[in-house]
Amino acid sequence: LAARIGAGDTLFIFARAAVGPRLPLAIVKRQAQLPAAFTLDDTMAMSPQMKLSGFGAVVVGARISKSGNATPQPGDLIGQSAVVKPDAQGLRIVIDRVQP
Repeated sequence: LAARIGAGDTLFIFARAAVGPRLPLAIVKRQAQLPAAFTLDDTMAMSPQMKLSGFGAVVVGARISKSGNATPQPGDLIGQSAVVKPDAQGLRIVIDRVQP
């Protein structure tokens, strides 16, 4: 899928609660250049009431968007981690699927 990444594409890296709300708890947005090092923490919270540290288990996802839109679109490239603790380090996410 790496050949599908264009110069103007946007990379979103986000954490969601493993159980609970589907809204991202924290998110990073940048130009799509891989591999990409990232850190997610409470300063990147989407809502002050739903901080990353308030959840015991999360799933971290990565999505490459052609449109730059935060909402997933058909054709976006996606990947996600297994369930991890919010303070997990050295996480590697493989983008290996296309958003239907």
